[in-house]
Amino acid sequence: MLDLKWIRENPDLLNAALARRNAEPMAELIMAIDTQRRVHQTELQSMQTRRNEAAKAIGKAKSSGQDAAPLIQEVAGLKADVQKMEADDRDLSTQMDNILSGIPNILSDDVPVGRTEDDNVEVSTFGEIPKFAFKPKEHYELGADMGMMDFETAAKLSGSRFVVTSGAIARLERALGAFMLDVHTLEKGYLEVSPPVIVRGNALYGTSQLPKFEEDLYKLDTGSYLIPTAEVSLTNLVNDTILTEAELPLRYTAHTLCFRSEAGSAGKDTSGMLRQHQFAKVEMVSITTPEQSEEEHKRMTGCAEDILKRLGLSYRVVMLCEGDTGFGARKTFDIEVWLPGQDAFREISSCSVCGDFQARRMKARYRPEGEKGTRFVHTLNGSGLAVGRTLIAVMENYQQADGSIAIPEVLQPYMGGVEKIGGPQ
Repeated sequence: MLDLKWIRENPDLLNAALARRNAEPMAELIMAIDTQRRVHQTELQSMQTRRNEAAKAIGKAKSSGQDAAPLIQEVAGLKADVQKMEADDRDLSTQMDNILSGIPNILSDDVPVGRTEDDNVEVSTFGEIPKFAFKPKEHYELGADMGMMDFETAAKLSGSRFVVTSGAIARLERALGAFMLDVHTLEKGYLEVSPPVIVRGNALYGTSQLPKFEEDLYKLDTGSYLIPTAEVSLTNLVNDTILTEAELPLRYTAHTLCFRSEAGSAGKDTSGMLRQHQFAKVEMVSITTPEQSEEEHKRMTGCAEDILKRLGLSYRVVMLCEGDTGFGARKTFDIEVWLPGQDAFREISSCSVCGDFQARRMKARYRPEGEKGTRFVHTLNGSGLAVGRTLIAVMENYQQADGSIAIPEVLQPYMGGVEKIGGPQ
């Protein structure tokens, strides 16, 4: 959420920022409601003051033998008027909150101009795109050949966009998650957390999934939700908290299941497990001071890249353009891994710096050293990595002519020393 005081002082900058998002100008509407609310609040305060004064005067009038009836009548009328004014004030506040919660974050100045993913800008590349002496298969073909990836049974159990993995492929997926966690916790300074995957609506509001993206969420009968990403659980660890500057940065990581309805992806990636309703992901979250957040963004992206480097997978890093940057992000680096079966780069990680956008919604603050007041923290999040998509990338990049899949050296200890799976036994 944006700072209302900043909007009051910079209405033109708000409209310019919204134009970069291809959104309608909102400053005039916000200023009109804000003015109406402030005038209303002034009137309400005056009315409350007069009510209190009249109520005190009743006691004095009675004790001195004066007629208190006119004051009693006035207080009764003021009470009804105040109740109506308070209800109107709540309505105006709700109206303002609804508008502000629907406004996206202000983009960083260096975010590229553009409207679609075709306008994203390549920042760097790593590795050589592999060449095969045979036509490489897609992951779901390899999985089906091995009898270890079953979409038909999953559809009977749960519907489309689910998969049942088994045997060595299930173990390989588990190995990838464990490997990622070990790197992030033992080498990169992240604290491993095992958070709930069911959260209340206020947690999703805090990280800006609600109210805008409710259709993408799975809502339970209890009113709670399944998390779309562990970013929600991890970032909300500092919800309504005041930290010390010495505690920052905080770095959290978690390996969880995630759940998305994929409401806006009809017809996209319908084959295989690239876009699932349920998937595993290792998430990274950082809580920093404003001065630390830019460097932390680069660091976080580097941590995600390092996983791919150790797996020997070719990838590229792109900076998302204005139209492709997420609602709550100021700037985002996407990491796209090469998938031979698709002959294309596909997203495997998205690392975003959110500034104080989420912190304002969560009331997450810190107290700078030597200062009495508090400031909002900055929050960052990134995939380190999407485990299912990394499984796809390993399967496709390490496939062999005989149908087997070689196991990257860094994963072999997690696979009991196995060097390949599938193929001729």
